[in-house]
Formats: sequence, structure tokens, C-alpha cells
Amino acid sequence: MIKMKFLYSIILCILSSVVYAQTKKTPQLDLAITWQPLENNYLKDEQGLSVLEIKNVGKTALPKNGWKLFFNFIRVITPKNADQPFNVAHLNGDLSCFTPGKNFEGLKPGESLKYEMLSNSWMVNTSDSPQGFYLVWDNSNEIVPFKPVSFVAPPDQKKFFRVGGDKETTPEMIFNANQSISNISESKLTKVFPTPVEYVENGKSLTLSSNLSIGYETGFENEANLLANDLFKLFGKKIKVSKLPSAAKPTIILLNDGSANEAYTLSVDEKGVTINAGSNAGIFYGIQSLKTLIDPAAFATDKNKEIVLTGVEVKDSPRFGYRGFMLDVARNFQPKAQILKLLDVFALYKINTLHFHLNDDEGWRLEIPALPELTNVGAKRAHANAQGSHLQPSYGSGPYIDQLPGSGYYSKEDFKEILRYATARHICVIPEIETPGHARAAIKSMDYRYQNLLKKGDKIAAEKYLLRHLEDQSVYRSVQKWNDNVMDVAMPSVYNFLETVTDEIITMYKEANAPLETIHFGGDEVPKGVWEKSPAFNRLKQSNSEVKTTADLWNYYFGKVSTMLKKKGLYLSGWEEVGLKKAVENGKSKWLVNDKFANQNVHVNVWNNLLGNEDLAYRLANGNYKVVISFVSTFYFDMAYFKKFEEPGFYWGGFTELDKPFNFIPYNYLKNQQKNYLGRQLSEKVLNEAEKLTEVGKNNIVGLQGQLWSETIKNSHHLEYLLMPRLLALAERAWSKSPDWAEEADETKAKELYGQSLSAFYNLLGKRELRRLNHYAGGFSYRVPTPGLKVNGGSVSANVQLPGFSIRYTTDGSVPTLKSPLYTQPVSIGSQLTFRTFDHAGRGSEVSKIDQVKNDGAK
Repeated sequence: MIKMKFLYSIILCILSSVVYAQTKKTPQLDLAITWQPLENNYLKDEQGLSVLEIKNVGKTALPKNGWKLFFNFIRVITPKNADQPFNVAHLNGDLSCFTPGKNFEGLKPGESLKYEMLSNSWMVNTSDSPQGFYLVWDNSNEIVPFKPVSFVAPPDQKKFFRVGGDKETTPEMIFNANQSISNISESKLTKVFPTPVEYVENGKSLTLSSNLSIGYETGFENEANLLANDLFKLFGKKIKVSKLPSAAKPTIILLNDGSANEAYTLSVDEKGVTINAGSNAGIFYGIQSLKTLIDPAAFATDKNKEIVLTGVEVKDSPRFGYRGFMLDVARNFQPKAQILKLLDVFALYKINTLHFHLNDDEGWRLEIPALPELTNVGAKRAHANAQGSHLQPSYGSGPYIDQLPGSGYYSKEDFKEILRYATARHICVIPEIETPGHARAAIKSMDYRYQNLLKKGDKIAAEKYLLRHLEDQSVYRSVQKWNDNVMDVAMPSVYNFLETVTDEIITMYKEANAPLETIHFGGDEVPKGVWEKSPAFNRLKQSNSEVKTTADLWNYYFGKVSTMLKKKGLYLSGWEEVGLKKAVENGKSKWLVNDKFANQNVHVNVWNNLLGNEDLAYRLANGNYKVVISFVSTFYFDMAYFKKFEEPGFYWGGFTELDKPFNFIPYNYLKNQQKNYLGRQLSEKVLNEAEKLTEVGKNNIVGLQGQLWSETIKNSHHLEYLLMPRLLALAERAWSKSPDWAEEADETKAKELYGQSLSAFYNLLGKRELRRLNHYAGGFSYRVPTPGLKVNGGSVSANVQLPGFSIRYTTDGSVPTLKSPLYTQPVSIGSQLTFRTFDHAGRGSEVSKIDQVKNDGAK
């Protein structure tokens, strides 16, 4: 009977979507919704108990029936008990629906109710909350959206912990971590960032003014003009640029010395600036180093009269040729202007690859003129309709079409502009077309195309690009809870689709005069159960002796994709699964290196270093795959900085504080990253049996890459909060040579050297680079660190992670502002003391309160 009620609820929710109307909110009905998590491991199972409070703050009652309430929640939920007021149905992905329960009698203005629910996993922070609530009336199909959900922290932290030893990050924990950071005078800091191979201050200085000039040797015109534009933004006057030799000696000269690849030298003295390199990229990176040499305060205005440069001699080249960043714009979209802004900061810090995640289950973001449905359907999210003319709401994107961040795409011209902008700044853009899983946006777009052409009687054209078999009865559920998001790789039409998309992308790159060496075809998280009952798979088995089970489709699929790319002069890139196969060892399923695509210049991004896969990157590199280290526990910047209910971001791969990417040792990462995603020490067995990197493998580590998945990102401010300042730690590790603390064998000495290095890095950020980023490229909303607090007897001490930032406090519990007292010494204890960090631009952090700290000195 319970199952029948559940199915009935699903049917009701789906039927409500058959007719779709976009109308304005009914002014009389308004619901305020609050979510509070209560307990993890409820009833000693890995599930969470939470409560929704729904209050009618409108002028009319919510009736006892005749409506459905839709919402997004990354968890599948069930009611705590049968007495709850609503029935609930999980629809697809993260979309669920409430319908009136048998006990619901309506909700009058001013009344409220509570709905207690169980979710199928732990909860940690506000990113776990349900969101995007909207109501649809049964009779009129009118839509009523509601304000964002409010959050209330769990009442009992101990009940909220996931495992033994789990802790909420406290101000005292932050204080203790900050205590090891030394305050270093800015005059003693290396003023070029990332840290160059050789850096010496020569005791001289150079004063720049608006009458400076730039001279360049043949081939460096683009770089000279970019530098002139940068200097124009500082002086507000056009800078003279000329080809060498010129009549008068320029202030800044760009010379070709024949150096390899991206290497350069930079010399600054009282006579001028000289940048030598053997390539355009080398000259460009010398210019970026020159820009970081400039006092950050100069970037606050375009009316500088003069800028004084410290005299330096720099010799530099990158550690890794691949220094990448992956940006997901599929889950939630980012406009073109934000992409260009990110390219500016990537270029400044010598990140040379943008891995552009352009499609996923929740969106297709690149116009493909030959297949207009991909953006006409796949780039739009709204309340569902029978025609399938757009995608369903996801991640709280709401019921209305054409609204950011759920909807949006780059036109062909937009994309070419991005490519040109990146290319001028020596950034390669790798387009990712996620397949065969994570492909729902493409699948639904081609379904819509199929239906339209079938109505016109053109069955052949309708089936040409179909991505699923209409009679496939396979049952599966992806990690993100989709049941219809995997392409049927046994169908020839899938390869028609991929080749058409590939050809259109190649054309865009050619028209933009941008380099293209590879296309990333995804390959991750294909769920169990796919293709098993597909008629196309059954037919393929009859005609292809190498295909016996669905597992064989993996080699079949990526073999065809790789061959297609090779014919077009490209190589295959993918996530780690492209180079792996599943096997059973000692009764347990394990990933093994797949020899099929080894030694074929196949590049794989290895993200999984969790739970038995700690050595996976090295195993793939040793097995002759080209590896881009992209670890979730180190370089996934969508992970929260630390465990705190109010701190946004996911956490399934662990928490990623600023020091995590900084202390990464690429060729021996288990040397100092020996904890799992729950912060527990890895066993000696894991550490001892983990495969070590061979010399062959070392040569196959092509670089490092940061990732920013966008499920939780609603706007550019939140994107920049998660990105910065962690991007700078990635840049340092990808560009700079192996630091002395990573090479030191003596653990005590290595720890001491590391402490000095981390302090220098934090000082550089707090006193120089983040001051620069307040204004550079329009300014960035980086994360300002929360202050640490420690109570000792009758006083409170405070500190901050980044020297150069200030702390202010209040004594009445109010949020500190720039007018609040400046913290300079321990403050007498008071029950409502509240502290907050401020950067140089006056932006404040989250607050730390005295009631969150225990008194170590109390008697």
C-alpha cells in the first residue's frame, strides 16, 4: 500500500507538468520556508534527520488540496513517519515534489507547520539544504515561486557529527592553526609571483611614468600591446609602443634570446626593464612577473603619476608545461564577461589551460549551429512541460525560463571571442563534451529534435542524432540521481552526433585562429545497469565478437572516439575512467589500469585519490597514460574551506583549506598528505603498499589542474569566493620549482622549512597579491579568512591567517564594521564579544564569537 501511495505521488507530480504556463506570482500566497538539520546517523544508519518549517506569510490560505510544491534537494528524502503533512516523490535528478497528505488541512495566514524528513546521507552545511521551492496550482497551472530557504544551525552539534572525532571548526581551532604563521616584513618578500626559479633584488629602482615607452623585437607585437594596455589602466594615458630598433631607447624592451618554451629573464634597474625570452609565451610570462612586481596599491587607480619598481634580476621557467583550471558552466552558467575576467587572472598567475566543462545533465552551454536544439532546449531550465522544450529546474534554478544561473549559453561568436581572448594571453582552451554519462542535456535536446522531425514525416533525419534507444528498458540511477542521462554507445547515431559536434568545434577554433590539440570527452560516473536491456546493445553483440557484455562497450566507445579524433589530428582527453577497467580482487571491486589506450597520448584527469585509490594517479602514469593531477582532496575548489555549518561548498572529498594545494608534492604526495577525506590518518598498510612513481611515470605527469564544479554556485561573487585565494596556491605549485621542504629528507628540518615557506606565502597574499586582486580586472570577491580566537583567563586573543589583514570587534554582539574598534591586543572577556577580519578594501569576513570558544584559563 505504501508503494502504491508513492507511485501515486510520482504520477501526480508528473501530470502537473503536462501543461506549462509561465505566469507571475500570485500576490496573496506567500510561504516562508526554513530548513534545520537535526541529526546525522539517525537511528544508527547513514541518514540525516532534518525539519522544514513552512509558514504562511501571505494574505490567503494554502488550501488542503489542488497544488503541488516542487523543490530541489541533492538528497532523496522520505517522511520521518506517516503523520507528516505532505506526500513526497523524487522525480529525477535533484527535483522532488510535495503533494498534500491525508492529514493536511490547509495552512491559513500566520500559521506554520513542520515537516520532518530523512535524507539518504549525511548533512554538513548549508549547501546540503533544499532550495528553489515553487508551487503549481492544479487547475490553472499557475506558478508561485517563493523566497530562498532560510537556514538554522543544528541545535546539538554532537548529534550532527558524522563519525567519531568529527568536529565543527571553531575559532579556537583557527587560532591554533594561525599561530604558526610568522609576520614577515613586506620588504623581505619575493615580489614576483609565482615564485621564480631565481630572484635577486639588485639594490636599484626604476620610476615609471606615463611617458614611458615599450620597444619589442619582431614577433612580440601582441605582447607589447597587451602590456601597453595594462599600463594604460594604471596611468590613464596611451603608452607608446614601437618595433626595435627605435630612435630612442624604450623604457621597457622585449628581446628574443632563443630560450626554450616558456622560460624568460627579467631585469629591472635604474635604466629600464629588459625581458628576454625565446617564445611569445616566455615574453608574456615575463610581463606578468613585471606586473606582480608593481605595488598592488597602484592598481586601485588609473591616475598614477609614477610607479616605483624594485630593481630585480629574475631567471624563470615553469615546473609543469600544463597548468590548468577546469570551470564547470553546465550545472550553473557564468556569462561571457565573467569568463574573460577569469582569463585575465589566470594569465596573471601563469595558468595556461582552461578546461571548459560545457555540458552536463543540467545544461548544454555551447551553440552548435548544425544542432540548434542543443541550446534551444539544453541551455534552458524551467518548470517541465509535455513538449520537452527545456530541462527541469536543478540546484534551485527555479521555474522560469531564461534566468541565470540555470539558463544561458555561449553563442558561436561568444565562444570565438573567448578563444581569441585566451589565445592572446597564451591560454589553451580545452572544450569538454561530457560523454557518455552526464549527458542528459544533450539526450533531451536530441529527443526534442527527433519528435519535431518525426512530426514532419522525416524519420531518417529524426533518427540521425538520437542518443538513446526508445525501447531501452535498462534501469539505472546516476550519482546525481538521474535515470536517463547516459548515451547509448551501441547506437551509430551517437557517433554521428559526436562527429558533428567535433567538426563544429574545430571550425570555431579555426575561425578564431586558436590552437586545438584535444577535446575532452569526459567518461566519468557511468552508473551500473546502463545498456543492459538496450536493443542496440543486443544487436551489436550479434555483429561484433569483441562486445559480449556491457563492460566491453567501454573500449568499443572510447576506441571509436579516439580513432575519430586521430583522423582530425587531435588526441583524446578524459577523466581517469577512460584509462581504467573494473576488476574484482579478493572479493572487492577495484579499478585497474586498462592497457587498451596506453601509449597512445591519451590524457586523463585523475580526480580520485580516495579510499583505496590513493595511488591511482601514479598507477596510470606508470602505465603510460598522460596524467593531469586533479585530486578532489586537494584541487577541487568547490569543496568547503573547512567544516562549519555556515561555510558554503561540498565536502564529500574532504575540506580544502588554503594550505592543502600549497603543500602538495606532485611526485610524492603521500609524503605529507596522509589523511583521508574524513581527516583520519591513512593506515601504514595503505602507505606502504601504494604504488610509487617510476621514472617513466614521472615523465607522464604533464601537470596540475584545479577544478570548480558549479552545483552550489549561484553568482560570480560565490564563484570568486570559492576560487580565491586557493587559485594562487595552485599557481605556485604548478609553476614554481620543487620547494626545499619537499626535497628535504629530514622530517624535522622539512617541517621547519615548510613553516617558513607557508608563512612567506600567506604574507605575500595578505600584503600584496590579494591587495592587487581587490582591483585587478575589475576586482575579485575572494574569501576573507575568519579570525581565530582564544580565551585565556579574563581576556580574548584574536589572530588571522593572512598577515596584513586587520581584525575589528564589538562588545554588544553586533556584526563589526570598519567603524568598530581595531583589535591590537587581547580584549577583556565579555559574553557578546564578536570579531571580524577586514581586507585592505574594507570587505569583511564571517564573524567569530566568544561563545564559540572555551576558556582555557578559567578556574
